[in-house]
Amino acid sequence: MLELRDITAGYDPAAPVLRHATLALAPGESVGLLGPSGCGKSTLARVAALLHRPDAGTVTLDRTPVRGWRHRAPRAQRTAVGVVFQQPRLSADPRLRLSDLIAEPLRATGRRDEIPERLAELAPAVGLTPDLLDRRPHEVSDGQLQRACLARALVLRPRWLVCDEMTAMLDASTTAALVAAVEDYRAATGAGLLAVGHDQVLLHRWCERTLHWNDLTIAPDPEHAFSCLARR
Repeated sequence: MLELRDITAGYDPAAPVLRHATLALAPGESVGLLGPSGCGKSTLARVAALLHRPDAGTVTLDRTPVRGWRHRAPRAQRTAVGVVFQQPRLSADPRLRLSDLIAEPLRATGRRDEIPERLAELAPAVGLTPDLLDRRPHEVSDGQLQRACLARALVLRPRWLVCDEMTAMLDASTTAALVAAVEDYRAATGAGLLAVGHDQVLLHRWCERTLHWNDLTIAPDPEHAFSCLARR
């Protein structure tokens, strides 16, 4: 179980982006989190992926409380969650070939011997041809780069996957291909999925259940709440 309970988080303790958010995701379950832009969904996704320490609240992963974040998280917890962000060019090192980008987590965890096998498995699974693996981010499209970022998120075989607006910048065919790749992975491994977005149709079709942002959190202040409503 991945549980976030009573989470308050942000980038300025005096003005949190979100307050008192609670969310639970069972093993193998797919949950969509729907809400307007700017209301804290991505911050909550980063907390769920163990990339952002909340100001208050608790995160529990497989019944074990999370005590460390980012590189300070125990390896068993850190590698249990894979994450795909909205903008692939901001989450990819422009110096790396796509093959190196995908293999980066394996190198970081001392599992270099697994690289050839995992590349051979993941490249076709996400729709990357061998010639694309030798290219760098500036030599491929956004969709091709996002395919590599998805492969990177899957390379350590995570039990939980967080997709934060993964398809927001992509065309319909690439969106369908990436969603299919995620679902194939989940069918093979039983991984749980938290899909964050503002596309209600996509989330309803993709996920077993969809939660609206207002169902799990309280806006930090009336002015923030008004701005969120105005963006709907």
